[in-house]
Amino acid sequence: MSNSIAFFDSHCHFDFPEFDADRMEVWQAAQTLGVNALVMPGVYPQQWNRLVDLSLAVPGFYWAFGVHPCWIHQVPVDADSLCRYETQIDTHLAALPEQERHRCVAVGECGLDKTIDLPLSQQLDVFSWHIALANRLGKPLIVHSLKTHNELISLCKKHKPRYGGVVHAFSGSYETAMQLIDLGFCLGAGGVITYERAQKTRATFARVPVESIVLETDAPDMPPSGRQGMRNTSQSLPLIAQALADLRGVSVAEVAAKTVANTRRLFHCG
Repeated sequence: MSNSIAFFDSHCHFDFPEFDADRMEVWQAAQTLGVNALVMPGVYPQQWNRLVDLSLAVPGFYWAFGVHPCWIHQVPVDADSLCRYETQIDTHLAALPEQERHRCVAVGECGLDKTIDLPLSQQLDVFSWHIALANRLGKPLIVHSLKTHNELISLCKKHKPRYGGVVHAFSGSYETAMQLIDLGFCLGAGGVITYERAQKTRATFARVPVESIVLETDAPDMPPSGRQGMRNTSQSLPLIAQALADLRGVSVAEVAAKTVANTRRLFHCG
């Protein structure tokens, strides 16, 4: 695959400890494959400083502020705490040089997850806070939705994310996908589509409008087929692009160009 093709990893937890030993070596290897930009989602407030510092240190890195549903149990999420987090985000952004504020591209990772031991009502409250924050800041959402697409669609119809967003690691039917697209969401295509057994998700990504697809790795998690049990990295993005190209009957170059354009349009970054 020609390294003249450029890729954008729309969802990569590159700040996680799994990369502490060799982060820049991994990034250089990904760059040789054409990956020249990535977004690092926030998962809890104590991580946000690290996200900002890493993004500002490396060209092509962007970040988002959020509280992932799987981390809600680790931090207070009462109304006063959420207000405090919002003030913390405003302070972060105000302290940045104006020319760097665009590096904060979204609110998230946030959302809903029925597989965790946390009341859905509490998750809905925290997700609603993220929607209101994104609308106030003029930013899209990065959404985690696991077995909760119906609840996600219902909430977003009541409290519309005005700047859209992405449902990352989307896995679901064409009908569900189109409902999300109608609400202004893009769909994150990741390692799942490289697995032959993921027939429903693969069929969905073969049919939905290409303008609504972005590529992602969710590294260090969700490795593609053949790399089960291994640390995932942005180096797998060309494999995901190839799988999407095969599903749609187009070239990898076309998939790369369109998904990069979609990602930059969604996140207003170049």
